[in-house]
Amino acid sequence: MQFIDLAAQQARIRTRVDSAIAAVLDHGQYIMGPEVYELETELGRFCGAPHTVSCASGTDALLLALLARGVGPGDAVFVPSFTFAATAEVVALLGAVPVFVDIEPRYFNLDVAALEAAVEHPPAGTRPVGVIAVDLFGLPADYAGIGRVAEAHDVWVIADAAQSFGATTDGIEVGRVVPLTTTSFFPAKPLGCYGDGGAVFCEDPDEAARIRSLRIHGSGSHKYDNERIGVNGRLDTLQAAILLEKLRIFPDELALRDGVASRYSEQLADVCEVPETTPGCTSAWAQYTIRVDDRDAVVESLRNDGVPTAIYYPLPLHLQTAFKDFPRAESGLAVSENLAGRVLSLPMHPYLTEDDQATVVAAVRRAVHTANAA
Repeated sequence: MQFIDLAAQQARIRTRVDSAIAAVLDHGQYIMGPEVYELETELGRFCGAPHTVSCASGTDALLLALLARGVGPGDAVFVPSFTFAATAEVVALLGAVPVFVDIEPRYFNLDVAALEAAVEHPPAGTRPVGVIAVDLFGLPADYAGIGRVAEAHDVWVIADAAQSFGATTDGIEVGRVVPLTTTSFFPAKPLGCYGDGGAVFCEDPDEAARIRSLRIHGSGSHKYDNERIGVNGRLDTLQAAILLEKLRIFPDELALRDGVASRYSEQLADVCEVPETTPGCTSAWAQYTIRVDDRDAVVESLRNDGVPTAIYYPLPLHLQTAFKDFPRAESGLAVSENLAGRVLSLPMHPYLTEDDQATVVAAVRRAVHTANAA
């Protein structure tokens, strides 16, 4: 059994992917070829974003967004601690200060009350400029609440939608919920390529133009006349061609993911804490993450039954070596620390058969009952 079965997806579209790759090999435009621009158009059409800029990774997408916003030394950017390193890493790379804020325990996303308190009391010597909200496990954050805090304190919001592309909030697709959104096309994401890739979705045409410049060394109207300091953040044409084929089946895969999540929740809610979706939101179900006590015992039992699992994330960012000296919100990070010891992600992908899922469910129920009885 696979935790994420990319081979099953590949079998479904292999002929079309082979043709798409062959087309790139035939025209030979490996950098910024026509498929890159076609992908940007199709991604924008899918989510309704006015402007889409593809790039080399989800991390580059975040970096480009911060560069476009002019983030630098002395700036405080508020981020959740319970997330992947990239969210805070890009802030620190620019000499700014990531300020770690706790999440709320029900949905795994930024706690709006904790955020408001943190923005009102920023670290000494910093100026609050923005918030990066992470849509953890595929569920959009509370952008209405986050937006109210941001507006009241004159800071911007970037949506880190590395895990949530394909989800919606009140019928609005991720990519246009806030004026600036980033995503990742890492292979394990709901929409992933066969390498690294990412994209930035923009509302403002001028900001989109800056990001397009920044992703190619800050280029201007002439290749050798750079208007700003940028990065080499282009998406490979081959990856764009692959993503175009995956995007064609993406709506169907989202529906299949939702079916898998629904079956899990129906069959596990009585033995463990199952994930929920916020009212008005849909999830892309990048992960299906339960909460259990005595996680080590549950993991060992599942391993013995041949069920793969993963832990996202075993250590919040504020406890990791690279980030331990950055400031933390005064309200603390107790929820992040507690959940890091209890979360457990189960196999989740569109091609998980009902028989295999039944095997997972039975193994989880058995493992939890055994752990509780010990």
